[in-house]
Amino acid sequence: EVQLVESGGGLVQAGGSLRLSCEISGGTLDDYTIGWFRQAVGKEREGVSCIMSHDGSTHYGDSVKGRFTISSNSAKNTVYLQMTNLKPEDTAVYYCGAGDLWVLAGPLLSTGYDYWGQGTQVTVSG
Repeated sequence: EVQLVESGGGLVQAGGSLRLSCEISGGTLDDYTIGWFRQAVGKEREGVSCIMSHDGSTHYGDSVKGRFTISSNSAKNTVYLQMTNLKPEDTAVYYCGAGDLWVLAGPLLSTGYDYWGQGTQVTVSG
């Protein structure tokens, strides 16, 4: 069974940086597209970024382009999300998800991501 574990969240001041990690077990980065999503209180889950399984291409949500960078380490079966210039509106629980490329509704749509981590809280103070 595929399992994902996020880490790296925390409290940071606006303008600061954090790096989130998503460690995958029971599958590889060649098998699954890995996406980062976030959900703020009272809001729907939002696609932040993903890295595609078939070619390693990346996608970003408009609100994070130029500030967040997704990367992977195949040897560690881990995907990272480097977040810079953080803003209070980035405050949310961040989740990583794993999905089969061919059943995803879209790279940054949660439909089709079958496996999820427990989430890690990111809080940005203004």
